[in-house]
This record gives sequence, structure tokens and C-alpha cells, in this order.
Amino acid sequence: MSDELQQASLTAKMLETLVLDKITACYLQAEQRLNRTFSRPIINFNQRGKAAGSARLQTNELRFNPILLQENQQHFITHTVPHEVAHLLTYQLYGRTKPHGKEWQQIMKQIFDLTAKTTHQYDVSSVKGKTFTYICQCTDHQLTIRR
Repeated sequence: MSDELQQASLTAKMLETLVLDKITACYLQAEQRLNRTFSRPIINFNQRGKAAGSARLQTNELRFNPILLQENQQHFITHTVPHEVAHLLTYQLYGRTKPHGKEWQQIMKQIFDLTAKTTHQYDVSSVKGKTFTYICQCTDHQLTIRR
């Protein structure tokens, strides 16, 4: 394994550790402010596509995009991680709600002291995937395999 590849691998592991530490901090902060405990999630770094992360409510799982994490390190850890944790906390507190509804916004603001933004502004060109040209009567459309 080349030195460059080892360094990239080490950096990825270090970033994953920082994400895990941030998740722990988010849960501790929520537990302190709400005076109750929350079950910890399963955490994976296998999110693909343009999504930075996702929260799977029924399985209590967080998934993060390793490429977007690598490309947006500080902002990802500071904003994306609490964003996804807030989804799981909202579900544990209120059950099924609108994904970015008032309950989720309240957790973002009152628990994490963050602005409740629903989407990231990361450059997704490196994770966009291959597109195919579809030609119809009106124009040419660039579609992915998922349309």
C-alpha cells in the first residue's frame, strides 16, 4: 500500500472517529437538556449519492456519505451530524412527524443551538454519478440511472 493511500485511509478513519464523537456529544447534550436518556443508533458510513446523510427511524440507524464527509469535513461534522441525530431524537420523542417539521426544528434550535436547514449546499459533482441523455420533443434531458 502506498504512503498516499495509507494517509487517505487514516484520514477517513480519523473523520469517522470525529463523527462518532460528535454523535455522542449530541446525545449527551440532548439527554442533559431534556433530562432523559435515548437509545444510541447504529452508525454506518455507506450513504451513497448526493445525500450527505440519512436517518432510518424504525431501525434507529444513521448513515453518512464518506465522500461528502471527506470533502466538507468541518461543516459536515458541525451541521450534518446534528441534523441527522435530530431526526432520530424527534422520532423517539414524538413518533412520526414531518421530516423537517416544527418538532425537528425545535430540537435543532433548542438542543443543538443550530439553524434548522433542511438541505446541504455541498458540491456534489464528485458523487453525482453518470448521466444519460434522453431526447424528447421539447429538449434533451440528462437522467441518472434512477432518473
